[in-house]
Amino acid sequence: MKPTIRSVLALIVLVLVTACSSAPPAGKFKRYNGPPVTQIVVEKGDRQMFLLSGRKVLKAYDIGLGFQPIGHKMYEGDGRTPEGVYYINRINPDSQYHLSLGISYPDPEDTARAMMLGQQPGGDIMIHGRGPYGNRQKLRDWTAGCIAVNDSEIEDIFAMVRPGTPVVIYP
Repeated sequence: MKPTIRSVLALIVLVLVTACSSAPPAGKFKRYNGPPVTQIVVEKGDRQMFLLSGRKVLKAYDIGLGFQPIGHKMYEGDGRTPEGVYYINRINPDSQYHLSLGISYPDPEDTARAMMLGQQPGGDIMIHGRGPYGNRQKLRDWTAGCIAVNDSEIEDIFAMVRPGTPVVIYP
C-alpha cells in the first residue's frame, strides 16, 4: 500500500499534537498556581529569606550567604552578599548551581563605591541552589556573595518568582 500525501500529513500533525500536549519533563521545573510573589525579603542576620504576596508570607527559607556574611558587598571578590533594594533581572535554568535567579547588583551607587576603592563592583549575584556542591557543602556561608538554598527549594522559588520582582536585602 502506497502512503498518500494526506496520510503522511495526518501522521505529522498527530505527532506534533502529541508532542505539544505532553507534560513537561519531571525534575527541576515545577509549576506554581498560587498568589503572585510581589517581593523577596532577605534577613542576612537571621539567615532567612521570605517570599511575599503583598504583606502575606508565602514561603520562608533558611539561607546561606557569602563567605564574609557581615556587611554590604563593596567590590568583586570580597565574599559579601549585597544589602539594599534590588530586583530579579534574569533567570538561569542551566545554572551550575541547579537553577538560579539573578539579582540586579550592582546598581550605580554600588559601582561608584567600588570605583572609589579602586575596585570593580563584581556581579553575578544570584539566588541559587547547591548544584554540584549538594549536601557535601556543610558550611552555612559558602558562596562568593550569593544567596543559597537547597536544590528542592530553588525549584519552588524558580517556579514562583518572575523577573522584575523586588528583592530587599537587610543586614
